[in-house]
Amino acid sequence: MKSYRKELWFNTSERVEFINITGEVQRAVDESGIKEGLCLVNAMHITASVFINDNESGLHSDYKRWLEQLAPHEPLNLYRHNLTGEDNGDAHLKRQIMGREVVVAVTDGRLDFGPWEQIFYGEFDGKRRKRVLIKIIGE
Repeated sequence: MKSYRKELWFNTSERVEFINITGEVQRAVDESGIKEGLCLVNAMHITASVFINDNESGLHSDYKRWLEQLAPHEPLNLYRHNLTGEDNGDAHLKRQIMGREVVVAVTDGRLDFGPWEQIFYGEFDGKRRKRVLIKIIGE
């Protein structure tokens, strides 16, 4: 069995942002040479997420609105975490809701998705550098 590791780095211009990383993940699969296996993609920061869904702008807008309703950024004193000097208590909760990672089957050298599925990086406390790990195992 072979394994391949790659990191993607992001520094978003917005506090909350969704970035389609499907193409970059497929490029990592191509670089790995693995034809059959599994591809793990996970956010390596506790205020960011990786998730699979549709690449539709209305849905992404709905996500942002829904997440802000569930865990609003302000007032900052809403979160005990922010008493530590941070201002990102909401981002930790948003990450928990959206998830840390995804695993996608690799079949014949391609990410094996259902209809409309794509991989996204979700940023909830942006404007600083963060990374995503891609780990591919298989033959």
